[in-house]
Amino acid sequence: MTHARTRIKICGLTREADVDAAVAAGADAIGFVFYAKSPRHVTPARAAELAKRLPPFVMPVGLFVNADAAQLAEAQAALPQMLLQFHGDETPADCARAGRPFIRAARMTPGFDLLDFAQQFSCAQAILLDAHVEGYGGGGKVFDWSLIPGNVPSPVVLSGGLHAGNVAEGMLRVRPWAVDVSSGVEQAKGLKDAALIRQFCAAVRDADAQIAALPPT
Repeated sequence: MTHARTRIKICGLTREADVDAAVAAGADAIGFVFYAKSPRHVTPARAAELAKRLPPFVMPVGLFVNADAAQLAEAQAALPQMLLQFHGDETPADCARAGRPFIRAARMTPGFDLLDFAQQFSCAQAILLDAHVEGYGGGGKVFDWSLIPGNVPSPVVLSGGLHAGNVAEGMLRVRPWAVDVSSGVEQAKGLKDAALIRQFCAAVRDADAQIAALPPT
């Protein structure tokens, strides 16, 4: 089967210039963080301003951590076309209650049963694999990719400490449907670096070409 290109999500954007840089580099999705304790947090109103810069077919994604119904409703009203991404302790019922397509983050650690988790969240558009750290989010840390079983029933988004120097290795080992980067393309927390974004996207495309050239398995 022909290798499909790996989708790219740049997460944690807070500035117009960063949105423009991500779009210019070929990102497929832009992430806005609605978790107030994150240094990359934006309000729904601010995210809506930034999302106006997105051309057709570039998807805004909203990251939530244990948000209540009012917070979800406010963000969805501001960005009606947004894909939801849940990073907290949300249950399958919590995610479904939002009534919108969603991605569910899994915090990878030894002993974590990813297959059972993916089965519980079978309604998710994809399972995002991130490092397990104190609090919520990956903290820019790479987790042990050998923890990922080869038969995850949902599309996989590889995240956690990715940057231009390691994303190709992650793609070759995991073969994810998409990759997600935040701190790996930053000059400071919440402030992206256009050159690093370009380098990351170029590295993903190079890895796609390597994968496409491999003999069929």
